[in-house]
Amino acid sequence: MAPLKVWQLQDLSFQTAARILASPVELALVVMKDLSQNFPTKARAITKTAVSSELRTEVEENQKYFKGTLGLQPGDSALFINGLHIDLDTQDIFSLFDVLRNEARVMEGLHRLGIEGLSLHNVLKLNIQPSEADYAVDIRSPAISWVNNLEVDSRYNSWPSSLQELLRPTFPGVIRQIRKNLHNMVFIVDPAHETTAELINIAEMFLSNHIPLRIGFIFVVNDSEDVDGMQDAGVAVLRAYNYVAREVDDYHAFQTLTQIYNKVRTGEKVEVEHVVSVLEKKYPYIKVNSILGIDSAYDQNRKEARGYYEQTGVGPLPVVLFNGMPFEREQLDPDELETITMHKILETTTFFQRAVYLGEVPPDQDVVEYIMNQPNVVPRINSRILTAERDYLDLTASNNFFVDDYARFTILDSPGKTAAVANSMNYLTKKGMSSKEIYDDSFIRPVTFWIVGDFDSPSGRQLLYDAIKHQKSSNNVRISMINNPAKEISYENTQISRAIWAALQTQTSNAAKNFITKMAKEGAAEALAAGADIAEFSVGGMDFSLFKEVFESSKMDFILSHAVYCRDVLKLKKGQRAVISNGRIIGPLEDSELFNQDDFHLLENIILKTSGQKIKSHIQQLRVEEDVASDLVMKVDALLSAQPKGDARIEYQFFEDRHSAIKLRPKEGETYFDVVAVVDPVTREAQRLAPLLLVLAQLINMNLRVFMNCQSKLSDMPLKSFYRYVLEPEISFTSDNSFAKGPIAKFLDMPQSPLFTLNLNTPESWMVESVRTPYDLDNIYLEEVDSIVAAEYELEYLLLEGHCYDITTGQPPRGLQFTLGTSANPVIVDTIVMANLGYFQLKANPGAWILRLRKGRSEDIYRIYSHDGTDSPPDADDVVIVLNNFKSKIIKVKVQKKADMVNEDLLSDGTSENESGFWDSFKWGFTGGQKAEEMKQDKDDIINIFSVASGHLYERFLRIMMLSVLKNTKTPVKFWFLKNYLSPTFKEFIPYMANEYNFQYELVQYKWPRWLHQQTEKQRIIWGYKILFLDVLFPLVVDKFLFVDADQIVRTDLKELRDFSLDGAPYGYTPFCDSRREMDGYRFWKSGYWASHLAGRKYHISALYVVDLKKFRKIAAGDRLRGQYQGLSQDPNSLSNLDQDLPNNMIHQVPIKSLPQEWLWCETWCDDASKKRAKTIDLCNNPMTKEPKLEAAVRIVPEWQDYDQEIKQLQLRFQKEKETGTLYKEKAEEPRREGPQKHEEL
Repeated sequence: MAPLKVWQLQDLSFQTAARILASPVELALVVMKDLSQNFPTKARAITKTAVSSELRTEVEENQKYFKGTLGLQPGDSALFINGLHIDLDTQDIFSLFDVLRNEARVMEGLHRLGIEGLSLHNVLKLNIQPSEADYAVDIRSPAISWVNNLEVDSRYNSWPSSLQELLRPTFPGVIRQIRKNLHNMVFIVDPAHETTAELINIAEMFLSNHIPLRIGFIFVVNDSEDVDGMQDAGVAVLRAYNYVAREVDDYHAFQTLTQIYNKVRTGEKVEVEHVVSVLEKKYPYIKVNSILGIDSAYDQNRKEARGYYEQTGVGPLPVVLFNGMPFEREQLDPDELETITMHKILETTTFFQRAVYLGEVPPDQDVVEYIMNQPNVVPRINSRILTAERDYLDLTASNNFFVDDYARFTILDSPGKTAAVANSMNYLTKKGMSSKEIYDDSFIRPVTFWIVGDFDSPSGRQLLYDAIKHQKSSNNVRISMINNPAKEISYENTQISRAIWAALQTQTSNAAKNFITKMAKEGAAEALAAGADIAEFSVGGMDFSLFKEVFESSKMDFILSHAVYCRDVLKLKKGQRAVISNGRIIGPLEDSELFNQDDFHLLENIILKTSGQKIKSHIQQLRVEEDVASDLVMKVDALLSAQPKGDARIEYQFFEDRHSAIKLRPKEGETYFDVVAVVDPVTREAQRLAPLLLVLAQLINMNLRVFMNCQSKLSDMPLKSFYRYVLEPEISFTSDNSFAKGPIAKFLDMPQSPLFTLNLNTPESWMVESVRTPYDLDNIYLEEVDSIVAAEYELEYLLLEGHCYDITTGQPPRGLQFTLGTSANPVIVDTIVMANLGYFQLKANPGAWILRLRKGRSEDIYRIYSHDGTDSPPDADDVVIVLNNFKSKIIKVKVQKKADMVNEDLLSDGTSENESGFWDSFKWGFTGGQKAEEMKQDKDDIINIFSVASGHLYERFLRIMMLSVLKNTKTPVKFWFLKNYLSPTFKEFIPYMANEYNFQYELVQYKWPRWLHQQTEKQRIIWGYKILFLDVLFPLVVDKFLFVDADQIVRTDLKELRDFSLDGAPYGYTPFCDSRREMDGYRFWKSGYWASHLAGRKYHISALYVVDLKKFRKIAAGDRLRGQYQGLSQDPNSLSNLDQDLPNNMIHQVPIKSLPQEWLWCETWCDDASKKRAKTIDLCNNPMTKEPKLEAAVRIVPEWQDYDQEIKQLQLRFQKEKETGTLYKEKAEEPRREGPQKHEEL
């Protein structure tokens, strides 16, 4: 293990890769695992490996691609499964298996559809996620009253009119004023609604500030003839606007509007009298009644406006369109709308700059025309079609059954029924193919609509009629029908349904289409009902006798089957309508809901854009006949689109793999996963990836390629750790068929001389602790151990993590407190929300839990508004969270202040900040009344002491520190220890010691949040816990605690320190001594950065401090410290003494109260004269002599050895009682209520 020279290190990464690639391919992964996991002992041998130039050049070639396409630097690692990126830092093994299961489902589906091998992977990698494209509606409608027109109004005459102006450079963020209608904003409002006034104000602001926006209004008002403007305020506003627009112009009409709405108070609605008073003032010579009254001639656009609003389907009022695109609901908030609009203007400007630059806009073309010809403009926006929540049928099953055998149909499962329905379909398609397409067999129609409805009712026929009308304009569509009869099925009341079915079964596509179009018109149904003969509706080219035979047969199986299918699979009520487009169920449609030609147009548009065309081009290569091919497109589309929305798959076809990659071929003839890994073999990622890939190779059939991504010119040993990844491919049994002792990490052939520390890397949400080991796992020195070092760990808690926001401010509610429990025991754990990302964590175990706001101020001020990622419906009162797997559970909670508490602040106590004012002190003096707070202190007078330790040596110091506290302090003491790093021996002994010396203790723990910069060294992690999580580590009832370092000896009663006044600071620290002069050269805080930063303040030592948690939480000191830490810790050279540098660095933001010097004496910095006054003695490291701690303790503190002996005696007694089994016997008799040895775990 002798260290290597720098020149030997340089090429280690390439040499390791060469060693791996030189081994037989089936062993390559094993070699990679062995070399990376035991690197420190293998490194010297690897340095003798030669690296071929082919390997080196190929790796360097590939690295250009890795950087360009995958964003990977040399030395980075990545894993891709079927092109999906698996992030090894955030993904634990459980979420990886979820990905594999999802992929397997889709691959099996494709396989069942007959798509195999390479074409399966090509289809799988199609990126057909529903695009987030924003659809827009056409704003070239006469129903819009435009207030201004940038191209013709004289106010804009001074502006340039050429589109070339867009290319003139300006400062970023400047809005260009050009005399073209590039930006059009339409407000669709109900004038009588309370939000309208705000929107009109904003429009007014845009206009008066000369923002280059063309603004238009659509007033949606009551359009029945007998409502006039003297009764209805909305109609009054519309007529007043129209009057002024006709008399003067639209711009003045708009100014009249603003005057009307200026009379309306915020949050109230406009009234008729507001309109009347403005008109009377502006136009005194006109009778108001003639404008607003029953005979008014000013009703332009009243019907059209409502028609436009309903036709475009843009959703509930008010709606604001920007170039036809509706803003989202939350963006209509007045403050938001302004910024969003400016943002949109800049966005549209870049869009036009590009179009002008590429010459796509002819100079003479109207820009509005150009915008409206963009592909995202549709005649109607239907939120049902555009919603992100989509349901798909499973179309992957195949069978040879049909719907005309009802008995057989009923016993099929859901996918089987779907297959039978699909098998039985005959489609209508558009005739009139071009001559080329007639000869081309593979003419595929990528969009399939199944129209579901009762065609013997008007609404069902209407839906079918609109679908057929749409089809006339499109050659991409095929249509078929599913009957969902509203009434009981009988021969008489299914005439039209039977006629449609018979036509589809017997006629050519064209004749059937013409006949069915006739049937779908209302006249046909009425005539048939009146007794007309079906022959009257016969169309040209129709084989009527054949039709009649099927129509009159009494076999009704197909309708019965369809009805069952609608009920069981589509989950529709009788007679409900729906549209199924490529397997996606849109519906059930409400009875009065409009679903017309434009909706079919939009649906087709979306399918072609996202999936239809891409899948079609792949299916064409498979060369199957036309109907089968169209069916395949439909089925593949349903399968791929139903996948959960994830990241896009990555294409990686161009990496060279001759010399620098491990390649494992899949088993022939079976479906396989395509797995690509990019790895540098001497990194921590390689230590994890190699064993993971080995396990995957046993579990799944995969085509594996592992590309080497080596770093050159290393200057440091790349891996200093031994590593084992514990993951078994299957459960193992012993020879007598019982379970083998769980998965184990074995470290064999370890070098004897170095000092090792054992560390665990667990999934983010696990809290694991060591439960059985006699050894000090922080300091493993194998030369001194006879046999093996064994340690047993257990998974103690699963973490529930979350983020919480206040919906009114959008900020995390600082200081909000949550509890987690069950219905029987509502508070098992509690926590506080950090201001950093609104993060909180709660320790839980598998089972169902209820999350609540903590009783008290949290519950008084706030209520839970909504939650996401939980297991109860969003409107349920109780937030239920079920932990039923080992994956991370992260929830989002939104809260809102209760109406009467809007001005309350969570962190104040409901009293003013300086409550001990002048009058308070008077009251205090006269009445002698104690504040409730003081009373509580007396009743529960206890000193909380917090300490951290890791490793047996420091735990020995810790026990002695505790003893020194207990010997000198009269008041009851409660110790708090950080559980994360305590050894099993300490945890076992502490209850015994607590019983012996009459103190309470509690173990606290907190998992380092994943978003906070991670430390890798154990010592620095422990320092982090000393300072970063003080506000969240302790239960919320603790409001003051002292921190005492493990290597300290206390010589006085600590009550004095607890009661020391901090003068409003959140914590007090002792400054470093200046009295020992010979150490001046080591006082780094006297010069350089620290001297200027502290600006005359003292630099404090972190071995002893007192924290007022109430004040600490109130000023959110924890959030500030974490924020500063996050910024500084990215630089490895800053915060070298993390727990001490951080509070000193933050001294200006979070003030420190300096404690008197005698509270902490340490020999390194303080002179001998001051030792006799010392209240605590700390065993600081001495940078000059580097004396070991134990020797220093014996030399400096005379009582130390007595304490040490006393504890040793107690430990011996404890061992003896444990062996003889008398331990805790005498305790068992006394009832364990609130005894002094009270012990809880958090």
